[in-house]
This record gives sequence, structure tokens and C-alpha cells, in this order.
Amino acid sequence: MRYRLWYWPTIQGRGEFVRLAFEAAGIAYDDCARIEGAEAMLADLETRAATGRGPYAPPYLALDGHAIAQVANILQFLGQQHDLAPSGLADRSWLNQVQLTVADLVAEVHNVHHPVAMMDYYDHQKPEAARAAAQFREERLPKFLDHFEAAARQGSGDWLFDHRWSYGDTSLFQIVEGLRYMFPQRMATLEPRYPALVRLHDAVADLPGIRAYCASERRLPFNTDGIFRHYPELDAA
Repeated sequence: MRYRLWYWPTIQGRGEFVRLAFEAAGIAYDDCARIEGAEAMLADLETRAATGRGPYAPPYLALDGHAIAQVANILQFLGQQHDLAPSGLADRSWLNQVQLTVADLVAEVHNVHHPVAMMDYYDHQKPEAARAAAQFREERLPKFLDHFEAAARQGSGDWLFDHRWSYGDTSLFQIVEGLRYMFPQRMATLEPRYPALVRLHDAVADLPGIRAYCASERRLPFNTDGIFRHYPELDAA
């Protein structure tokens, strides 16, 4: 089975959390909007919306007759289908909890550069973004990283679960990568406090599928259209 992933074709964004799981596990998929264009994705979304059970927004997986949307929901499905999650109910629930907390952080990251209006340009809300960035760097970012460090420390190995990687590990890899791009000065200051999280990031980076993906053209570079955006004026140690 070859999955059909729909997401915006020019950014990593939320779709990257799904791509990383696919790539690490060697699961075949088509990045449909990169093949067929964003207009095809919008047309597909509109068709699904007419059923009343369509996705609110990408990313989503198109399956036989239906779609699975929301990153945590997609990854939970892939975890069950492809053994990318532990088998025990308590462990699966905790992994989903970690992924939902990742989603919370992603939402706050986006709000840093769009604190007033999501659909307005960053240039139209720079003073408010500067204030939001300062609060995020000083207060919210360490709180999230403390939580993920504790999650990374609770196992006895390099992974969230002792013996092998899960989709939670690839998602935390992306969090570290994105924050390093967005806040290089702040992350250089903070990272020594989070050795387990950095170790987990490095272990994911060394997975054969991730190494190959990051060296390929499929791994789009971060940019100022995605979620993690580097504006030098919003960064500080």
C-alpha cells in the first residue's frame, strides 16, 4: 500500500512530522501536492468537505474512501499500522499525549510571529511579535523543553521507549531542528540543560532513513513561510 499524503508543497510545516515517520520507517508514500500542485489539494479538500467528514486542513492521509487528518491522529494510526508505537495501552496513550504536547508547542511557535492575526503578514505585526517572542523565549520555551527532557530521560536508552524509536522520537527531532533554526542564539544557551533531548535528536538523525531523507531534495529547507521562521530580531540568548 502506498499512502497519499496531502500537504502544502513548499514548506515543511506540520506535514513534516508525518514525512519524518514515513522516511524513518521506509514507508512508501506520495507527497501529492508536490506532484499534482496545491490547487489539486484544495480541490480534494473541497470535495471531502462536501461529505461533512472531510479534514479541516492539511496534512491528511487519503485512504480508501476516507481521510485521516491532524498530525497526532495520523501518527497514532501509522503507529498502530506499522509498529511505530509501543503495544501496551498505557504506553500508546502516553506517546499520543507527548505528540499532542508537540502540537501545543507548534501552535505557540506559530503565534510568536503571528500574535495578532494569523492571516496578516508578519511585517504588519512586528512590535507585537517582538513582545510575544521575548515571552516565548524566556518563559514558554524552557517549560516545554523541561517537559520533553523529562520524557526523554524516563527511558533507559536513547529513545522514548527503551528498545526502539517511535513516531514520538522523530517528532521531537523535528522540534529541536525547528527551534535551532528559529532561535539559534536562544537554543545555544538552553541546549546544555537538555542532554537527553539532544541525545534523542542525534539518535534520530543517525537513523538510515532520516540520514538519506535529510540529504535528499525531499527534505525542504526551513524558510520564512513555514511554522519555524528565523527572524533575527526575534532571537536573543
